[in-house]
Amino acid sequence: MLIAGGGPAGASAALALRRQGATVVVADPGRSQKWKPGESLSAQAGSLLEGLGVLNRVTAGPHTPCFGNESAWGGSVLTGTDVLLDPLGPGWHLDRLRFDSELLDAAREAGARQRRGRIRSVERRTGHWRITLGGETVLARYVIDATGASAGVARRVGAQVRRDDRLVALAARLPPGAAHGDVPRTSLVESVPLGWWYTAPLPGGTTLVMAVTDADVAAGYALHRPETWWRELMATTHVKARLRLRAAPRSFDLRIARASTSRACPAAGPGWAAVGDAALATDPIAARGITTALATGISAADAVRADADGAALSLQRYAERVAAVHSEYLQARTVCYGIEQRWDTPFWTRRHPEPGSPSRDAGA
Repeated sequence: MLIAGGGPAGASAALALRRQGATVVVADPGRSQKWKPGESLSAQAGSLLEGLGVLNRVTAGPHTPCFGNESAWGGSVLTGTDVLLDPLGPGWHLDRLRFDSELLDAAREAGARQRRGRIRSVERRTGHWRITLGGETVLARYVIDATGASAGVARRVGAQVRRDDRLVALAARLPPGAAHGDVPRTSLVESVPLGWWYTAPLPGGTTLVMAVTDADVAAGYALHRPETWWRELMATTHVKARLRLRAAPRSFDLRIARASTSRACPAAGPGWAAVGDAALATDPIAARGITTALATGISAADAVRADADGAALSLQRYAERVAAVHSEYLQARTVCYGIEQRWDTPFWTRRHPEPGSPSRDAGA
């Protein structure tokens, strides 16, 4: 079996398949970035990590506990949820590059083989796939697409990617000392006319700060310019209050990433399945990207194993579950954005349906 992509979705699928005794090759081009926008991982992911046998790698660090979430959404007052009474306990603020490499290392230790390179072509032959990977050809009975929101393999085998918006995230990792020393170990979201801001403390004392809006709004504000991004950051209330700095660092790395909602249609077919963002990518406000990556990786591995054992409808049922989860997410997203009614700006009006209308495409 070949898995295209070595992120959390691909690594979880590889781990699950190896536990079932499958021969697994993970094709991953590798990563050169020095940091990756972090993410708060909810405690709900703990059972998934435990089932994969890697929970101890997260709890051992350098990842740090996340004790709750705060938000100014639908009003100016900051409210929060505390995990102290949650039976699952705290989540985690992740060092994303470390987290991703830990999962892939675990997959290799479990017996998955890794190949460096990108998928160049995928061709269906009788009962197997012929895959060109860099300069070599690999034959596999099944292929799992973990290439991210581009869904590169799924599109090659006939799936369509449906995008619901044109959301982008503009993120910076501020150096140690940028935030006040007494900042709580919680995530914070603050809505503003152009969209919303997110911040969280990261392992090592750095701070993630991220603006989320539609691509055309970001272009209109020129948010890709560090000086403009910083000016808009200083116009916030609660995110700004966490920072000690009032002037931008001499230089900081501003990353721009696609953050749109999308789904592969279908998310699986004969001999293949999509996982993680390749199957369904969600708005960062949902804070479920990594959890979904882990869950779909495990679920797709189970479906592939069942198909190999003769359960003919297992991949179809996996695709149906992905579609159902995506539908539920869209409804929840509508409710979430519907709470904020303070601004009549393009970002927000796109997310507020006309009376009697079920929805409008955001950023279309």
